[in-house]
Amino acid sequence: MSTATATVRPGAVLADLLPSPKLSASLEQGGAPTRVRDVALVVGGAVLTGLAAQISVPVPGSPVPVTGQTFAALLVGTSLGAGRGFLSLALYAVAGVVGVPWFAGGTSGSAAVSFGYILGMILASTVVGALARRGADRSMLRMAGAMLLGEAIIYAVGVPYLAYAADISASSAIANGLTPFLIGDALKAALAMGLLPAAWRFVNKR
Repeated sequence: MSTATATVRPGAVLADLLPSPKLSASLEQGGAPTRVRDVALVVGGAVLTGLAAQISVPVPGSPVPVTGQTFAALLVGTSLGAGRGFLSLALYAVAGVVGVPWFAGGTSGSAAVSFGYILGMILASTVVGALARRGADRSMLRMAGAMLLGEAIIYAVGVPYLAYAADISASSAIANGLTPFLIGDALKAALAMGLLPAAWRFVNKR
């Protein structure tokens, strides 16, 4: 067993392996470096999600575009863990509501009928982060399962919100806000099931 493997505590996520910044001795009292690192991770996760949301492809007949933000939100949750993942996506949502133009297509505010998907991302990132702390990010099958569960949570919130906000039937909301995205979501799950377990294998070999 390598030294790196031995020092990875049970329940760790990838972000826990990042070093804390070195501060002065006075600031290091009470774990200040760790708090600085956590704040940076939370902000970085929000920014990553905002950048990924700019990868936006309209879907004909649907008010919901295909974006990279869903994948980014779930990646943030699994990499940062439940607490930081929740804070990161909550920061992303709140900042977007108050005017930061980093929702899909450079938009902001809560008026879009697709806003429910963003609310779902907050919950989904928390759930997949909790699963990652139980080792779901260390094997391909469990990682795929965590991603699919996270995506299901996003739709469980986003699709009913779409039906309500757009004043359409449940079947129309499913047809326009779920069905067109299933293939893409399967591809995202496949990408994640290779990416995160591979990162852990790299860490364990160091």
